[in-house]
Amino acid sequence: MKKSQKYRELDHLAYEMAPVGIVMTENRIIRACNPAFAEMFGFDRDSLIDQSFAILYPSFEEFVRIRDVGVKPLRETGRYSDERVMARANGTLFWCRVRGRTLTTQGDPLAHAVWSFADLSDTRPITELSTRERQIVLHLIDGCTSKEIARILDISPRTVETYRARLLAKFGAANVVELMSRLGSMPV
Repeated sequence: MKKSQKYRELDHLAYEMAPVGIVMTENRIIRACNPAFAEMFGFDRDSLIDQSFAILYPSFEEFVRIRDVGVKPLRETGRYSDERVMARANGTLFWCRVRGRTLTTQGDPLAHAVWSFADLSDTRPITELSTRERQIVLHLIDGCTSKEIARILDISPRTVETYRARLLAKFGAANVVELMSRLGSMPV
């Protein structure tokens, strides 16, 4: 057997048997994925092909927000990583680590990309938060003020403050720094 053929076979085996989910995307459409990725999300592998990544998010708004957050680092460094809550086929939420690399050197970094997903369920149980609570927390993590969050979400600053107060009470935190510390060990 020629070396190049052997390496192709090893590459294929590594992709198929990887302990993390691997997915190739084109403009946030799933074009290929390994079995670990499909299993992690509770889908049949073939049913994911040519689907929008939106079906894997708790809400369409979160799907859009992640795009908006991730494009800048992808454009600047060619890479992006975070930890986020995703949704399985049955609707249950789980926490995962995401790492990506653009394959597009010019233009839209999401045109062609490869991503890895690691399920963190064993170490980070889900704390139930509403969609709005998750939105508020994600913007607090980004360092936004209540007024900035209100502008972004098109709600009043008072509403943001109400959600902040509920979150502080829910997690027994005295302030936002303490809240972020407590949320740091659990998914939003």
